[in-house]
Formats: sequence, structure tokens, C-alpha cells
Amino acid sequence: MSKIIIAGLGPGSPEDMTPAVLDAVREADFVVGYKYYSRFVEPYLKPGCQCIDTGMKRERERAEQAFCLAEEGKTVVVISSGDAGIYGMAPLVYEMKRERGSCLDIVVLPGISAFQKAASLLGAPIGHDLCIISLSDLMTPWALIEKRIRAAAVGDFVTAVYNPRSHGRYWQLYRLRELFLLEGRSATTPVGIVRQAGRPEQEVTLTTLADLDPEQVDMFCVLIIGNSQSYEWQGKFITPRGYYRRPTPAPSRQGGEGLRAMGATGNESLPLRGDLEGSAGGGASAGQQIMNESFRTILSEMKNPDVPRWRLWPLLHAIHTTVDFSMEQCLWMDERATERIYNKVVDGSLRHIVTDVTMAASGIRKGALERLGIEVHCYINDPRSKQMAQEQNITRSQACMQLAAEEYPEALYVVGNAPTALFEICDLVRKGKLRPAGIIGAPVGFVHVCESKHAAKTLTQVPKIIVEGRKGGSNLAATLVNAILTYDDAEQLKPGRDL
Repeated sequence: MSKIIIAGLGPGSPEDMTPAVLDAVREADFVVGYKYYSRFVEPYLKPGCQCIDTGMKRERERAEQAFCLAEEGKTVVVISSGDAGIYGMAPLVYEMKRERGSCLDIVVLPGISAFQKAASLLGAPIGHDLCIISLSDLMTPWALIEKRIRAAAVGDFVTAVYNPRSHGRYWQLYRLRELFLLEGRSATTPVGIVRQAGRPEQEVTLTTLADLDPEQVDMFCVLIIGNSQSYEWQGKFITPRGYYRRPTPAPSRQGGEGLRAMGATGNESLPLRGDLEGSAGGGASAGQQIMNESFRTILSEMKNPDVPRWRLWPLLHAIHTTVDFSMEQCLWMDERATERIYNKVVDGSLRHIVTDVTMAASGIRKGALERLGIEVHCYINDPRSKQMAQEQNITRSQACMQLAAEEYPEALYVVGNAPTALFEICDLVRKGKLRPAGIIGAPVGFVHVCESKHAAKTLTQVPKIIVEGRKGGSNLAATLVNAILTYDDAEQLKPGRDL
């Protein structure tokens, strides 16, 4: 039975053509293809074989010629560069077979795709999940292409880009770069550009998402954009598969600092999210390794990681504990609150922490407390608080704060449950009976919760971290304390100490 063979020629060099493709070309009576690609097979054609060459945008005409010749009993090979099934002739030929109701057999011979050849020249950039996007909007609406770009960026896929730019399509690659950055991909993400892969004119360039210059790209280029784990090392582009739990990324490229967490004056840079993979250190415990990976994931999914270190550090802890990215909006802090409270730990003036409930106290890391010489106090089970609450007709939590103010007026006060405790702290401060080193305000619930937090914000002389709205909880309050106690780890983003 007559058939059409669709052959992927690979990127263009003879050594990249498969033996099956070469055998098919040698037996062909006719080779049908874009005229630019015929030159790659001419040395292998048998005498009398004819090349039917057509220009750009004439794919349907080529397919129709192939069917006509094959129906006459000729051996026809339809050629595509790369792999014929990837933006090549194979889908069109199958669709035409269905349209014509043809009985011809279709045989597809795979070839090395341009992105595979490009990847081999760059190093090992496609070691993990990959997607391929064409920026040509000739047959695909740009709105749909843009959705796919966003999905690739959000999904943290390594992304190969075909048809990146032409004379008539000059802005699409700019937009792709913008979308990747808007969706959280680091500006230092490696980007490989390979032009004329496998051909004498071959050029290989390794840059970053920030430094990518679309003006240096044309239709002969394939781009590969790394994921959040990709890095450059000794001039090679590597995306780890995960066989090493803590691969050490190469130092970041100069320029395009990207999504760093900058301080208010611009000089408080934190490591890039990709650096987190190696930050736990060789002696990291399993818990630290998990927390380290969690922080890396959180950074990659945050809408705005470009915040000062004193804000980012407790924010990462809060999201890690709650798995709630709305913390980016509802975690409120005084200017440099984390840093100001931690400095009191360093200078020795903060040696006590008071919590409203035992659950908040139990969540504060014991290793950190021992290391820093800090004691935690909770009066909720103290018989005096019950008696005081009955005598004054107040809540037990209010009584706890009154007792604490008498014994530890300069402690760090932590509220993770009761808004009445936070109200009482405000009242005691205003009366001059309490001088807290800081306040963590995270009461949770529906009654007077928001109001208590509004009240706490008026204590302008006390550094505060407050979870706005109804959200909060003892676990959240405790993790914010842990963020303060480990603030010296924030510069290198090394979470998990004292676990």
C-alpha cells in the first residue's frame, strides 16, 4: 500500500539525523518540503529523486502534493526540521488524510527537536518538567498564547520558546519576559538562546531573564527559560532533577538583581529564592531541609517578595505556618518591628515573653529560648488569674495580663487567642503600668477581634506585629515569635534553626 513518510531532519547537521530518516530519504522518489531544508538531504538522495520545494506559509500545498504523488504509487518523504510532530508537518498530513478520506498509510519518523539540540549545547537546562510555547500568532490568537505563557510561569515549568521574534512580530518576546516576571519568576533565572542550532552559523548565548534582549533574537533562535531551581555553573545552564537534595547553585549573575527582598534604603538584599536550596547547610536536619524547601516554594508563589528583610522574615514564617498567602495583605508591622524587637534580645533587655494561652507558649521553640536565655510565662492556669477574674468580673485573659504586668512589665507580650487580652495590654500601657519590649497581636475570632487590633496600633512607642482582621491564632503568634528569635538567620534566609 502506498504511504507518506514524514521525516524529522533534526536541527540540520548530518550527525543529528537518525538512521531511519536517512534510509527513508535514500529510498524516496520525491522529497517534499520547505526549500530551505532541502539542502540538508540533497547529499543522500538517490539518482532521479526530485525535490519539490515550496516557500514559507505553503504547508497545505506541500501536503496536497505529497498525497497526489503517493496516490500515484510514488515513495514520498515529507521533511520537517527538528521533529516533524513539533510545529511540523505531521499534524497537517494527518488532518488532510482525514479530510480526504484517504487510505494512504502515514509513517512518522521522529527527529531531534531544536529545543533538544539547544539544550545539549547549553548544558542540562531541561532536567525537570518542561513546556514548549510558540510565539507565532498566525494561527493562534495572542490572548490564548498569553494564557499559556502565564500558566508556564505560574507552574514553574522550564519553558522552550519557538518562533520568538520576526520583523512583523517584534513585541511578543518583550511581553513574555514581562509576564514571567509579573508571575514571580526571578529576574536572575537563566535564559539560553541558541541560534541556528547544529548548523555552521550556530551561536549559543546564556543570559538571565532580566538581561534578555529581544532585539538580539530572531526566527532562527530557540530560547530556553529555566525554572526556579535552574542555575548557571561554569558557563552551563543546569536545572536539577532532584537527585541531590541540596544542590549548590552557582553565584548569581551580575545585573538584573530581580526579585530580591530589599530593605527600605535599598541596601538590605536577601538571597535570591534559588539560593535557598543550598542554604540549610551540610548538617541540616530533616526538619530544616523541609522548612528550607517550603520557604523556597513560598518565595516562588508570593505576589510581592520585594519587601524589606524585617517584613519578609516574619511573613515567610506566617505563610509557612498557615499556608495562607493572604498574609501578604493582612500581616501589619511597625517600621522595622522585627529588627527593633530582636535588638532587645541582643542587648539583653528582652529576657521574658508573656503569652495569653499555653498553646501560644508551647509553639515557641524551646531550643531558641535556651540558646538566648529567655523565659516564657503564661498565667492562664495560675489560680490567681481565676480569682482576679471573678473579683473584677473580667475574662481570665485580662487577669493574666494584669498579673504579668506586675511581674514582667518589659516582656514581649504575645496574644494568639483572646482579644480581651490585647485590649487589656493597651489599657495597661496607656496607664503606664506596662512597657512591653514588643507586642505580637494575633487574636482570632468574630467578637471585638478587629477592634482590639485597631487599639493596639495606637501604641506608637511599642514595636508591634499584628495580624489584621479576624485571622490569627496561637500557632501564628508563636511562629511570629520564632521569626524574631531567629532574625539573625534572615540575611541568609536559613530557616529552621532550633527545630
